[in-house]
Amino acid sequence: MEKAIIHWNSKLAKLILPRKFIAITFGKQIFIKRMPEEIEELSRERLLRHEKKHSEQYARYGFIGFLIRYLILWIKYGYKDHPLEIEARLAENSSLDHYEA
Repeated sequence: MEKAIIHWNSKLAKLILPRKFIAITFGKQIFIKRMPEEIEELSRERLLRHEKKHSEQYARYGFIGFLIRYLILWIKYGYKDHPLEIEARLAENSSLDHYEA
């Protein structure tokens, strides 16, 4: 699998994300509102694992397929019980690799 590319201090993330969210992933691109040093190390690692899982989900379903699936499941389950978010939260405790800053 190709490495995910991380965009720290992302203007895109700042523009489109609600205040309570810090990152969004599109394909293998991860956009994060803050700089790495602004996020506590353990939280930063968990965040990267979470977003990497979304990158893997894009690879699994295809770019458009992921977006459609995500939207349908979000309408059905909301954020907390969203199956793709549950999978990403479970990944937060896995090993950290496949990243480029």
